[in-house]
Amino acid sequence: MSERHTYRVIVRGTWDGLTDQARERLLAESADHGMTSMRFTEEGSLSYEPSPLKHFSMRYVVVSDAEDGEEMAAAIAEDRAETALRGLGYSFRGLRSTVTDLDTMKINHKPASRR
Repeated sequence: MSERHTYRVIVRGTWDGLTDQARERLLAESADHGMTSMRFTEEGSLSYEPSPLKHFSMRYVVVSDAEDGEEMAAAIAEDRAETALRGLGYSFRGLRSTVTDLDTMKINHKPASRR
């Protein structure tokens, strides 16, 4: 049985060719997709600024085989983002990802004297 790792993935992109209806919906729902909505989940959480309505990010938790590495975690998250955004009727371009492997992340603990 192979080892599983947990990854946090931020998928970023640019809105592109949004319909008037999609733009109106994004603007109407923008309060639900601001800084306070940024969470890492399996389903992904969408965040964007309404003005200018240009870029967005989606945050995902991806659990996959460690041997597949960060590239696979990025591909899985980007596929989830594409599926979710297309399902909502939003057009976009230029998806790119930043991946953090939580199982290999080094945590610097401060000595008790510095707390």
